[in-house]
Amino acid sequence: MLWWYCMLAKVLSGATIGLDGVLIEVEVDVANRGFPTFMIVGLPNKAIDEAKERVRTAIVNADFAMPDSRMTINLAPADIPKEGSGFDLPIAIGILAAAGMVDKEMLTDSLFLGELSLEGKLRRVTGVLPIALLAKKEKIKRLFVSAQNADEATLIENIDVYPIHNLIDLILFLNHQKTLEKAAVKQLSALAADGVFDSVFEDIRGQEQAKWALEIAAAGMHNVHLKGPPGAGKTLLSRAFPSILPPMEKKEMVEVTKIYSIAGLLQQQYFIAKRPFRSPHHTTSRIGLIGGGTSPAPGEISLAHRGVLFMDELPEFPRSVIEALRQPLEDGMVTISRAAGSLTFPSRFLLLAASNPCPCGYLGHPKRYCRCLPGSILQYKKKLSGPLLDRIDLHVDVPPVDEEKLTAEFSAESSAAVRARVMAARERQKQRLKKAGIQTNGEMSTADIKKFCRLEKEAADLLKQAIVKLSLSARSYFKTIKIAQTIADINNTEEIRLPYIAEALQFRTHDEG
Repeated sequence: MLWWYCMLAKVLSGATIGLDGVLIEVEVDVANRGFPTFMIVGLPNKAIDEAKERVRTAIVNADFAMPDSRMTINLAPADIPKEGSGFDLPIAIGILAAAGMVDKEMLTDSLFLGELSLEGKLRRVTGVLPIALLAKKEKIKRLFVSAQNADEATLIENIDVYPIHNLIDLILFLNHQKTLEKAAVKQLSALAADGVFDSVFEDIRGQEQAKWALEIAAAGMHNVHLKGPPGAGKTLLSRAFPSILPPMEKKEMVEVTKIYSIAGLLQQQYFIAKRPFRSPHHTTSRIGLIGGGTSPAPGEISLAHRGVLFMDELPEFPRSVIEALRQPLEDGMVTISRAAGSLTFPSRFLLLAASNPCPCGYLGHPKRYCRCLPGSILQYKKKLSGPLLDRIDLHVDVPPVDEEKLTAEFSAESSAAVRARVMAARERQKQRLKKAGIQTNGEMSTADIKKFCRLEKEAADLLKQAIVKLSLSARSYFKTIKIAQTIADINNTEEIRLPYIAEALQFRTHDEG
């Protein structure tokens, strides 16, 4: 009679689908029946299939014996495609546990994630933060990751994160032969942004109206379109815009860091503490901007979540790319549909766009002549459709700065002073809108506007007249109220007054071409 043995071990790990972590159970079977083989099943991709050689060599170089048996590794649930090199560590631990070289009791309530080098060292992987969130949700007590990923995982409280440098240290710890220090939880105060900006408002001469519009945008999270000739300061104003934005709260940091973790863009930062400022080139594709691909990944609009998406020379972007912004601007999220299923990425960003009035840029310039033909001007303007422009809250003309302001000594208001007013206005909005589950006026729905916005009689009368005379769409009507409410918040008034509606209407007028 042929006698054979079979030893089984189960190790918990995680994968990411979209921006969410999914618990993966790595089942390892080591048996002496049949020929010695090493097989991985459960819809692994090429990177996971190649883990066989990395794991085998890492175990041997860590001075442990690789079982000379039939080994089958199943990544369950088997109907979810698995990607990446993060399964190296749980596969190696599972093999050693099944072979009796690791205490199986230590595998309970533990999750393992990391890539192995051939000498047994652990390398960083992407998507650690969503998996740390998953571990907390599943009430898993211990998380073992590469030392390079440990700081990222410590953003999640109530879970013990162990930074691992090499495989042998982890095996000794699991066998109670060595102690490992837990990573310290990072405090919110330690994550605060450093306050260093490329440009600030006090360095910009003139453009008071544009600065005021950007203050309104920052206070209420309103989209902005700056239009003016070359050299007027559109790009400089846009680069200085982050200096007046309020710092992110810890919840927002987790949301943004989660996206960057999935995209593999954290590098040595570990956390995203400053609001994102993304500035894609006008040659960016639709997938690069919106997200997608064979394995759907977040695009620029998701990388700008809770921050700013700056699109310089907006008409130079392909029209199909620009029009793809419509739905994310309204919904604050984008859904990528593929044959295998749909994924939703958050995209609650502030669109800051800049454009010239014509191809040469000097249409309407007080001192320079426009040399564009009427047909080319019309074609240029048609790149920006009416429905897209209607979704942008503030339309601001940025005229050239006159020589007196350009050469005179000046003392402009600092970004710090503007940011203080923005933060005060945001706090008023937060208190007013907390029952609706939103933070800023720009996020209000039609129902929220009716519930939270109160107009004085004179303001309501002016708005009614504007609907007729300016042919305001329903969207423009409600966006005008949103802008006026933000102006009221900056001025610390409860009701929306007549001047606020008048100013909001001024920002809503735009040439749709």
